[in-house]
Amino acid sequence: MLLPALHNHDTSAFSWPAALFLWGRGSRSDLHRHHSVELVMALSGTLRFREHARGAWTTCGAVLIRPDAAHEVDARDTDVLIGFVDAESDLGAALLGRTRSNLTRLRSQTVAQWRSQLGSMTLTASCVEQWIRERVLQHTHPAAVDPRIRRVLRSLPSKLAGAEAIRLDSVADSVGLSPSRFLHLFTESVGIPLRPYVLWLRLQCAARELALGRSVTDAGHAAGFSDAAHFTRTFRRMLGATPRQILRRGIAARDFHLEAS
Repeated sequence: MLLPALHNHDTSAFSWPAALFLWGRGSRSDLHRHHSVELVMALSGTLRFREHARGAWTTCGAVLIRPDAAHEVDARDTDVLIGFVDAESDLGAALLGRTRSNLTRLRSQTVAQWRSQLGSMTLTASCVEQWIRERVLQHTHPAAVDPRIRRVLRSLPSKLAGAEAIRLDSVADSVGLSPSRFLHLFTESVGIPLRPYVLWLRLQCAARELALGRSVTDAGHAAGFSDAAHFTRTFRRMLGATPRQILRRGIAARDFHLEAS
């Protein structure tokens, strides 16, 4: 079953930052890592996570995962809410503020409060957005990003369709910096170099296209991947599942671009 299509009247868009939330029946992911803050919350019952393939499982209601941390999650027995959030965003900073280690089990009291506001398993895009604003972003402070880098981050999503569209020298020139100075400042502000960050943006774009009902081939093309095979390999390596596995689950998706108010 394809992901349900999103409609314009059910979409909010802000230029910064970006996050992708999905909800539906849980599954088990392979051991993987990606450059995003990830939240996995069971909407009822529990899930399990671990940091190593032979490590002990930890059972909880929700887990927060730091960027680039290896993890494996088993949520086959419950419905879940999954959030992939840019670490550089206000929302990412708010979630990271709750972490104590690479994989952090959220307190049962927090999980109960979040479930109560979300309405358990009757999720809608509007209630997820309200929960983010009222619960997660309540006490957040804006992430420290150089204004020139922020300008670049706002412009990058419109340049994703072409596989060769984003070049270091031209991006640096657009904000009056040399390539070496820009790369240093970008990495300092964002946490990773330009190339891997753009790859993450391509994944976000492709996931959004899948949510709109596009085929795997068309979604990969829209995001600038060279072909469907490249898209599928990258998707699995960074998100722990293939695009077709996501499609078969029939998970609902909503692309949020949020700022703390």
